[in-house]
Amino acid sequence: MSESVNILIVEDDDNINRLLSNIIKNSNYHPKSAYSGTEAMIYLENQKWDMVLLDLMLPGMSGEDILKKVRIESNIPVIIISAKQEIQTKIEVLRAGADDYITKPFDIEEVSARIDSCLRRYRNTNDVPEVNQIHHKDLVLDADEKKVVLGESELKLTAIEYEILLLLLSSPKKIFTKANLFESVWHEEFYGDDNTINVHMSNLRSKLAKANPDEEYIETIWGMGYRLKS
Repeated sequence: MSESVNILIVEDDDNINRLLSNIIKNSNYHPKSAYSGTEAMIYLENQKWDMVLLDLMLPGMSGEDILKKVRIESNIPVIIISAKQEIQTKIEVLRAGADDYITKPFDIEEVSARIDSCLRRYRNTNDVPEVNQIHHKDLVLDADEKKVVLGESELKLTAIEYEILLLLLSSPKKIFTKANLFESVWHEEFYGDDNTINVHMSNLRSKLAKANPDEEYIETIWGMGYRLKS
């Protein structure tokens, strides 16, 4: 995987951009630096990327606006790396489709681990079920093409939202606790209640509800977790 992984770094601070570039090179991935939102959009429009590391406060175009444009076209992983530490900012960008949020100043090893984790979630095809399609009500998940169609509408899901839905569809009667979800999707140990799960689950349910407001696909089992609604 390392030979073909191209990661776009969108960060206007030269020192931080260079540091992130070195982290990526040390993992044997290929970094490309952009120093403004405008420059980033040029690269995004002219090349396919495996991941974007994105600052929020940028000249030319804000990180929030870039995230919105990326999500219209793609479900590639986007990790926000920002000095903004307000919880509301984190929630808003996660709701907008970011896969992870790292605050500055950051730990080099943590950034490296989160990049690997995000890429593993996005690129791993070993966990898809043997059947190519999973059907539930008017919902169809195509495991080969990694796309989800509800009725006549294709849903634009992030990599994490797709993995959550795939997990629920693969075991339709199972109640998944937050620990189950986190460890299955993030492939990391769950250390406690994390708002990240709530945000991604809320995003997924909102997209399902928007496509078909008359049907419910995921139910909350209070005090236990989540389950596919029969």
